[in-house]
Amino acid sequence: MIQIIGTNKCKETQKAIRYFKEHRYEFQFLDLKERVLSEKEWQSIFSSTSPSECIDTESAYYKKEGFAWRDFDPVEELMLHPELLKTPVLREKGKAAVGFNKNALAKMNIQ
Repeated sequence: MIQIIGTNKCKETQKAIRYFKEHRYEFQFLDLKERVLSEKEWQSIFSSTSPSECIDTESAYYKKEGFAWRDFDPVEELMLHPELLKTPVLREKGKAAVGFNKNALAKMNIQ
C-alpha cells in the first residue's frame, strides 16, 4: 500500500489522492498537520531521496524564515520544520519519491 504524505491544503497532494482514487490504488494519506513523522519514517524517505531535494524552496515558510540565505542541515531542519517538505511524498516498501509527477510515479513503479 502506498502512503501519501502531505497536507490537505496542498494542491499537488490533492492531485495525488485523486489520481490514486481514480486508478483504484490502495493508499493511506498521512496529513502533516495532524501527525509528526517519526525518525524512522524520515530515514526511510532520506534513504530514497536526497534531503536537500525534499526541501520546498518555493514554499512561503522557506521564504519567510530566510532559508535561502542560511547555511543549514536539511535533515535537521526538515525534522524540526516539516513545513519545509516538498509535498506530496509517496512512500512504499522502503522506496520514496518527492512530488507528484511522471518521474515520481516511475520511481514507485506506478503506471
